[in-house]
Amino acid sequence: MKKLLTSITAFLLVLIMLFAVTSCGGNPDGDDTPTTDVEGNTIVKIMFHVDKSSTEGQAYQKRINAFNLAYKDQKIKAQAIFKARSAGASGYETELQNNQLEGTLADIITFDAPNTAAYASSGLLYDISELISAEEQEKFYSLNKYNGKLYGLPIQESSAGFFYNKKIFRQAGIDVSGFTAENPWTMEQFNEVCARLKSFGVTAVDMRIDATKDETAPYLLYPFIYATGGSFVSEDGYTATGYYNSASTAKGFQFIKNLISKGYTSYAIGATDFFTGKVGMYLSSGWTIPDLDNKYREYFGSRDDWGLLPYPKDVQAASATGSWSYAITNNHHKDKTASLELLKWMTSAESSEAITNATGMIPARRDVVKNYAVGSPEYTLMKQLELSGKERPVTVAYPTFSTTFNQIIFGLGNGNVNDLLNSATNTLQEAIDKIKNRG
Repeated sequence: MKKLLTSITAFLLVLIMLFAVTSCGGNPDGDDTPTTDVEGNTIVKIMFHVDKSSTEGQAYQKRINAFNLAYKDQKIKAQAIFKARSAGASGYETELQNNQLEGTLADIITFDAPNTAAYASSGLLYDISELISAEEQEKFYSLNKYNGKLYGLPIQESSAGFFYNKKIFRQAGIDVSGFTAENPWTMEQFNEVCARLKSFGVTAVDMRIDATKDETAPYLLYPFIYATGGSFVSEDGYTATGYYNSASTAKGFQFIKNLISKGYTSYAIGATDFFTGKVGMYLSSGWTIPDLDNKYREYFGSRDDWGLLPYPKDVQAASATGSWSYAITNNHHKDKTASLELLKWMTSAESSEAITNATGMIPARRDVVKNYAVGSPEYTLMKQLELSGKERPVTVAYPTFSTTFNQIIFGLGNGNVNDLLNSATNTLQEAIDKIKNRG
């Protein structure tokens, strides 16, 4: 009986995969009939990666509600699906992959920008190159492209830096006023500040080296490798050997390891230790700004008590960029007319402004003007994005890259940098070759 059930299960899986190939891979025989409700509205399903009750989720829902009101006479209705990343970014990715296999992909999804190549090469994303005009594309700071084709548009842009406790810095006699996005500090100066903070009796910096269960650590830490002249893959994204394990790449990871070895950071820093005055600096993105403005008032009564410093440079300046994007999926609905209307609405200047007002992130569009005060945290993030923003590596095996990066960070405490890099490089190269040969 057990063998029979196993055989039936295997057979059903094959059928599901065959269905996925025909329904999700752009088969011309796919269903061209839009889904409609009892009132005759064409239903467009859009899946978001956040909780509906979150500030970001509420902002998305408001824009969906506005769309439904605006398109009521055109009989188009958007339906939001919220799949919070409770199991980390990888959990959301698994959800998408399962939906693709089952043939149940929403018409539009949100996805993390570095996965563009992986998702496009697998047939998950729909090519919108001819649907978005060149004039409209130029209005965005970045685009989700793979092999010269456009597959998505960003929701918002991002940059990150070092939030710091001005009260602690003043008490320790540390002056960092000269370090700006236009004139970033060096890695040597960063180390000097860390040493003085440690001598003052506080943990110098939360480098987020414990955030290795999702994309947090890769997103925040990859710029250190670019700053030392390192890289992860070749320009075409198909070669990791000689790049991921190069001497320049090792130098960037060694910088992080040294911060651990010297006791400037650790894996045991509490999630709120910076916010409660126990840590001098905190590596994070714009999403931390609303928290500092609205929470922890006992420790940060105003912006006079905290500030934001740029990433330190070595042979070059490099900073984090790239955020989540929208994409039309290659699902069983061939008619993408209604989906395109919703995509344009959600990436409009009005939507970009509304969503970033809620999240504290940078607008994805150049035509959303934000007159940030010079020297403000928002100004630092925007200027850093313009001057040194460098995206994460573009490769069809990005999920594997993210996993190996986290494994390196997790292993830096006791491991040898070169050994960790060689192992990660072999794993990533094998994943790339497998996908390349499959294609």
